[in-house]
Amino acid sequence: MTALAPRSHGAEAAREAAAVIRERLGVVEPACAIILGSGLGGLAERIGNAKRLSYAEIPGFHATHVAGHQGQFIAGSLGGREVVALAGRFHMYEGHAPRVSAFPVRVVHALGAKTLFVSNAAGGIRRTFSAGDLMVIEDHLNLQFVNPLVGPVESTDERFPDMSAPYSPRLQALLREAARRLGIPLQAGVYVGLLGPTYETVAEVQMLERLGADATGMSTVPEVILANALGLEVVGISLISNPAAGLSPEKLSHADVMRAAEAAGDRFCGLVEEFVKTLTVDGGR
Repeated sequence: MTALAPRSHGAEAAREAAAVIRERLGVVEPACAIILGSGLGGLAERIGNAKRLSYAEIPGFHATHVAGHQGQFIAGSLGGREVVALAGRFHMYEGHAPRVSAFPVRVVHALGAKTLFVSNAAGGIRRTFSAGDLMVIEDHLNLQFVNPLVGPVESTDERFPDMSAPYSPRLQALLREAARRLGIPLQAGVYVGLLGPTYETVAEVQMLERLGADATGMSTVPEVILANALGLEVVGISLISNPAAGLSPEKLSHADVMRAAEAAGDRFCGLVEEFVKTLTVDGGR
C-alpha cells in the first residue's frame, strides 16, 4: 500500500504558524500576500512600518540557502494597504516536499489574506523576450510532475480544484492598468515550472517552446496550485532574467539572474506598489 503524505505541513500547522506571526508582528487580515522571487527582495524596503521575522522563528518554515532569498517574513504597509511579504522561498530542489515548499501559502491564508501575488525570475523561451522584461503570468505548465495537494485532503482545501484560470483574469486586468498608469511595458505568457536545480538543455528548451511555454523557472507552480485549492485569488509576474539555453551564446548563471533582477528592481517594485493600491482588505472584490 502506498504511504500517504504526512500532515505536518497541513492546515493545523498553518494555524499554529499564523498564531506565532500574529503575536510577533501584529498581522490582521492583510490585503495582499506577496512572494518575492530571486533578486526581487528589494520590494521589502518599500514596505512601511515593516516588522520582520526570520523564517527560523516560524514553525514549519525552513532556512533559505539561495542567493537573493533573504528568508524573512515581513508585515507592514504598501500603497496604503496592509500587506505581508515573503522574502525568499525554500525550494523543492533543496530537498523539500511539494507541500513543504508551498506551506507559506497555507500560512498567509490562515492569516486572512485573500489575494496572493507571486513573483519569480525566469528564463525567456519566447524569442522576442529580452532580459529585464516583466511578464504577466497568464497560465502555467506543471512539469515538476508533483503536486502539493497529494495526500489526505485538508479541511481548508477543495479536493479537486478547478485550474482553468489559476491566475485571476480580474487581477491581471488590474495589474495591466497599473502598468499603463506608470508607463511600464508588460509582456504576457505561460510559465513552465521545472524541478531544477540545473538549467535546461538546449533540447529541453526547444521542447518547452513547442509545448507553448514562454518562460521557465523552478518555483511558483506548487504555490499557485495550493492557493487555488484554498480559494485565494492569484496574480503573478515573471522577471525575464536571461534568454533560455540555446537562444543566446552566453552560458547561464545565477549571477546573471541577480543582475537582471537588480536592473529591473525599480520597475517591478513600482508596479507591485501601484497594483496593491487598487486592493481592499478583502482583495478588492
